[in-house]
Amino acid sequence: MAALNRVPVAPGSLGAWWMAIRPRTLGVAVAPVVAGTALAWHDDALRAGAALAALAGALFITIGTNLANDLFDCERGTDGPDRVGPPRAAALGLLTPAALRRGIAASFGVALIPGIYLVSVAFWPIGLVGVASILAGLAYTGGPFPYGYRALGDLVVFVFFGIVAVAGTYYVQALTLTPPAFLVALPIGALATAILVVNNIRDRETDLRAGKRTLAVLLGDRGARLEYVFLIVLGFAAIGLLRGADVGGGSLALFLPFLLTPIALRLVHTVWTQRDAAVLNRALAQTAGLLLGFSVLLSIGIAW
Repeated sequence: MAALNRVPVAPGSLGAWWMAIRPRTLGVAVAPVVAGTALAWHDDALRAGAALAALAGALFITIGTNLANDLFDCERGTDGPDRVGPPRAAALGLLTPAALRRGIAASFGVALIPGIYLVSVAFWPIGLVGVASILAGLAYTGGPFPYGYRALGDLVVFVFFGIVAVAGTYYVQALTLTPPAFLVALPIGALATAILVVNNIRDRETDLRAGKRTLAVLLGDRGARLEYVFLIVLGFAAIGLLRGADVGGGSLALFLPFLLTPIALRLVHTVWTQRDAAVLNRALAQTAGLLLGFSVLLSIGIAW
């Protein structure tokens, strides 16, 4: 329980819930909604109500997913005393399994409220997307086939936090899908996946001992770090593809995210060279910040 001494949080408190929600990761829910809405704005299809509903749904699905990961990793014995990542509420006894199950149900239940509204304005396909997103959140570390334990987490994050979230946000406003919606999803999905990669690099050795076969475990230490570099490079390189496809009118403002290049280069250097868990924890949070900043600047370029 040494980790508990580093976390002066009372069991069952708001602080314990805040820990389990993992607020630093919530940028992955905001970024694709911002980018998809910017594209809708550019195409004169902005619907503020639908955009806000998409944001609320994405946030609560992400919160539910984080709570589920806290619970299921603990139950599977992955979060043991040798954990090097941020402390987990269930593993430290700060939240009971029953409390976390209620929190998971409440989070996904709240996500259904904006989901019902989106179905009313964008019809039944968006309901299927919402249900699939909730099931993906539960199945990451839970259920009979936890895909996060079978090296599929990276792919699912790219699909749901990139393609599904960006294109889905655009769809609920424009009521159609266009090639630019999928192109904009490329850099957002790449940077969202990079957040997971840092997490899995940090936990690679403990995951290996616990039998959790993430892609980082399969690729090895060097391969996982190369994956991170590739995803960061892909995120920025995709901007050239967007301009070439005349997304957002092909404005030079699409290159605004390159203002973040110094931060990206520093993160690449850190993840490539550092083995210290505390440093990688900060790199994870900073990668989430990079994603959010990138999405805001890209959105300005699209809507310019």
